[in-house]
Amino acid sequence: MDFVLKLSNIESDLIAACIAKESWAQQKLYEMHYPKLMAVCMRYASHQDEALDLLHEGFIKIFRNLDKYQTNTSLLSWMKTIVINTAIDHLRKMAKHRTDDIGTVYSLEAGTADVNAMINEKDILKCIQVLTPAYRSVFNLYVIEGYSHKEIGELLSITESTSRSNLVKARTKLKEMLKSSFFDDEFDEK
Repeated sequence: MDFVLKLSNIESDLIAACIAKESWAQQKLYEMHYPKLMAVCMRYASHQDEALDLLHEGFIKIFRNLDKYQTNTSLLSWMKTIVINTAIDHLRKMAKHRTDDIGTVYSLEAGTADVNAMINEKDILKCIQVLTPAYRSVFNLYVIEGYSHKEIGELLSITESTSRSNLVKARTKLKEMLKSSFFDDEFDEK
């Protein structure tokens, strides 16, 4: 069955073609949303291969459930929710919400404005990927996705206080890694 895309209804026609299992439409939808959804996966994964696995698993769920998408809502937001839930399910399977021992929490001095100005998105993403799955998932859900601690607790089957604690520890670890990375780079340049 061939579909002709009309300029006024491109998205709805593309969705209909995907539901009809048209491979060209699935490829088009994948290519259109790959960059944004891959960025989401990179925040939850430890490395690029894991992120790609999460993305592919997410797209499989998207294609299987596309008939449930409500056309009056944002397709990207709907897809992003599926990918985030896929990442959370993956983290549940892998780590069962392990946290670092309380003795590993570090105290840090407040960073200077100069250090903060030198940090870029790539450095932050690398540091987020090094966090434990529990810290990484809480940090992403709270800071990036905007979930409340109550919602995070329900999503991850943890208490609100555990969510808060993991966020504090994640931020502390991130500050430490970013400072260390910055000062190591500064030292190497001299």
